[in-house]
Amino acid sequence: MTSDNIILETRNITKFFPPNIYANYKINFNLKEGEIHALLGENGAGKTTLMRILFGELTPDEGEIYIKGKKARIKSPRDAISYKIWMVHQHFRLVENLTVTENIALGLANKIIHPEKEVESKIKEIMETYELRVDINAKIWQLSTGEKQRVEILKALYAGSKILILDEPTSVLTPLERERFFKVLKKLKENRTSIIFITHKLDEAMKSDRITVLRKGKLIATVYPYEIDKNELVKMMIGKNISFLTTKNKRSISNKKVLNVKNLWVLGDRGVYAVQGATFELKEGEILGIAGVAGNGQKELAEAIVGLRPISKGEIYICEKNITNKPTRFIYDNGVAFIPEDRIGTGVIIDLSVIDNFILKTYYLPEYTKHKIFIQYNKFLNTFNDAVKKYGIIVPNPYFPVKTLSGGNIQKLILARELSKKHKLIIALHPTYGLDVATTNAVRKTLLEESMRGTSILLISEDLEEIFLLSDKIAVMYRGKIVGVFEKEKADLHTIGLLMAGEEIRGA
Repeated sequence: MTSDNIILETRNITKFFPPNIYANYKINFNLKEGEIHALLGENGAGKTTLMRILFGELTPDEGEIYIKGKKARIKSPRDAISYKIWMVHQHFRLVENLTVTENIALGLANKIIHPEKEVESKIKEIMETYELRVDINAKIWQLSTGEKQRVEILKALYAGSKILILDEPTSVLTPLERERFFKVLKKLKENRTSIIFITHKLDEAMKSDRITVLRKGKLIATVYPYEIDKNELVKMMIGKNISFLTTKNKRSISNKKVLNVKNLWVLGDRGVYAVQGATFELKEGEILGIAGVAGNGQKELAEAIVGLRPISKGEIYICEKNITNKPTRFIYDNGVAFIPEDRIGTGVIIDLSVIDNFILKTYYLPEYTKHKIFIQYNKFLNTFNDAVKKYGIIVPNPYFPVKTLSGGNIQKLILARELSKKHKLIIALHPTYGLDVATTNAVRKTLLEESMRGTSILLISEDLEEIFLLSDKIAVMYRGKIVGVFEKEKADLHTIGLLMAGEEIRGA
């Protein structure tokens, strides 16, 4: 049973960012010893800022932090770690050219020469316990986004912290792994470890002991799950009710093939085949959802289709035109839109302006250039302003650096850019990863509207709720192979979860 003892408390924590933004304003938050405390809020609500203050990465302009009733001086992550506080960030803090084991060993104190050899057995033990498997000898740059997040979780668990801050830790787990992960959290809780659990998933928040909601930098309320429902939580988060998607409208799908993938083999970064003999087709207006745990070839499949990764064997056709190993611009000009997995690293160029990122794929067209040299920004502005309104992008000025936008607004910008040009196929790779409830709902509605207009969509996601909500058909990838394809009506969560975990199912 959760103790009533307060292990951590913030008093009037305030953080101001020029010119006039309060990321946190007089926040009074507390964490009990041995509790799981969910932290909810939209992108930009101040959740990460508050947690970075607790972890010593930011200094508050006002306010104080208390650990076990005593005022704490937390000016750096080292200070936080000395208080047994550890934070797993949503954006990774890993050394790309080191291995998984080396990254975890880097955090060890008083070890100078090759400490990684001493930690391998313990890492393997934690991996087995948490079902967070990853190649411990692989270098970080060779891993997918989901695998990198697993390394961050392993790093935190290895440190044995008593106050553990987790930012979206279940995003890359199968249903079975997620279930086991929550069992581990309960074990940690039983050992009086306190957990702050940042999540955008209302179901996960409802599994916690308490829920705190932030909105626009202010603490709205701290509640117990048994005294509130999901709709009330959403209203607290965004200040109004929203209409959730509940099911996809049934409609007839054309027999016209828009995407045809035949016996596709694609090498991954480690020099072995990440995609092995993938064969499938996608009809006009159809959404094919591909489920799978990160690192099973989904990313390489998407990159091969859009021309970002060479194809070793097999063929890809768009509306019967062979695009195998064609340049990305050729593929884009043939009606393919791409929403990448890594919105910061691949989706945008962070040092360019918002409008420059918006025109990345059309600036070269004759109607937008003068003498084929000078970009005529005035010809883009109307289209840009229309996109801002349509997709609800919050941007103070088109010429602001794109890195000043929140993750949700960057994702909306990518979506607006990709769909602003004529297209017939969307390759969407984790399109709602890390987004808040309102933005997730908006992105999903956009994809459904596109399919209703006849656009074909290849939806790659680890969020099975999203897969089941949007897809007409569901395929599962495991170790580079498509191990099952189902009509949505004939698919069930348990079977899909087992296939994602590598179990063989008859008739799949």
